[in-house]
Amino acid sequence: MERLKAHKKKILIALVLVASIAGFSIAYFARLSRSTENAYINADVVNVAAQVNGRVVAVYVKDNQHVHKGDALFDIDPEPFSIALERAQADLALARQSARQDSAEIAVARAQVSQAESDLANARSTYVRDKELVEQHFLSQQSLDDAQTRMQALQASLEQARGKLTKAMSAPVKTSERGDVLKAQAAIDQARLDLEHTHVIAAQDGQISNLSLTAGSLVGTGVPLFALIEDNSFHIDANYKETELAGIHPGQDVDIQIDMYPGLHFKGTVESLSGGTGTAFSLLPPQNATGNWVKIAQRVPVRIKFSPTDAAHPLRIGATATVSVQLK
Repeated sequence: MERLKAHKKKILIALVLVASIAGFSIAYFARLSRSTENAYINADVVNVAAQVNGRVVAVYVKDNQHVHKGDALFDIDPEPFSIALERAQADLALARQSARQDSAEIAVARAQVSQAESDLANARSTYVRDKELVEQHFLSQQSLDDAQTRMQALQASLEQARGKLTKAMSAPVKTSERGDVLKAQAAIDQARLDLEHTHVIAAQDGQISNLSLTAGSLVGTGVPLFALIEDNSFHIDANYKETELAGIHPGQDVDIQIDMYPGLHFKGTVESLSGGTGTAFSLLPPQNATGNWVKIAQRVPVRIKFSPTDAAHPLRIGATATVSVQLK
């Protein structure tokens, strides 16, 4: 009996030692790493949208298809935009024609000024000659008065011709500097750009997702139509409690376990820590200054960058994971 009690006592002591060692080990390794199950895979997503309004005439991709940068995604009916470009080109031609007419008017106005100056010079010579003849009593005073009146009329004509020339030259001399020409050229540039936007291409390499676009659909400017998940942009948003952030900083190694691949471990690196808690950037952040308040530890997103992964284990946005940041 005594021997049985001693044996049980030894077993109890051994269990206590094992529990103590296990507890010490857990506490020790907890100091070496910081783990959370509140982690989700994310990626950079391009929300593909049309830059012009119109009717879709062709769709070149399927849902979940992989595309490369520059690949055709879909086309919008280009006909209305081709017509708009032709109209803008016609407006530019009219503006340039008007500019040429203005240049011709300047040339005519200069010729009129030259003619008026010549006529006035002749009239002055005639007046001086007639004045001498009147003084010598070879010509009547009336003739001198007529010469003076004609000289004054030609002076007025010269001033009028100079005024027309000044008005004609008030517009820019160069056709390319005229306001109407610049406006018409800008309209052409916009029409050509709109026409180019009827052919929509992939902005990055990636996977098409959430596609429901079909030929015949009417699309509007800036309305998201489907998503393009960029290649090599996958990362994890791990939401640590604010009390767990001490010791976590960019550059630390991270062990990643993804629930969709049980038993596998992936490598990553802490890329950055958010400047605020998750609730701080929500649509309706909590107003802690009003009503009854209960203190709850908030969570701060920590962005973890994946080390290169192999094609045999593709990543999915929204998949859950468990991450352990190596603090040492």
